[in-house]
Amino acid sequence: MVLHNILQWLIEEETIKFIGILDRNSLMSFWKERDILLEGKKCFDLSRLERLDSAGLAMLVYLQHSSYPRIAVAGVNQHVKMLIELYNLHDILITESTSVMS
Repeated sequence: MVLHNILQWLIEEETIKFIGILDRNSLMSFWKERDILLEGKKCFDLSRLERLDSAGLAMLVYLQHSSYPRIAVAGVNQHVKMLIELYNLHDILITESTSVMS
């Protein structure tokens, strides 16, 4: 059985919901369409991600900081929180919980 790195996304109003795997092997499909997909978006929802690696996290940080207003990140699970802490991004990546505290 061959496992494919599949990333899908749903657009719901001002939110992009990522589904599946966001890693170095799968992010290019989103990256190629980012300009169109990001127009008018205010939130990335990660609640349906099965896996996220450092490349996927780096893409989210880049996209968040290259947009105005900044896109918030919601649906952050324990694995994503661990990556944020590991890479010391808690002051850089705006998540739903940190944006409420600010």
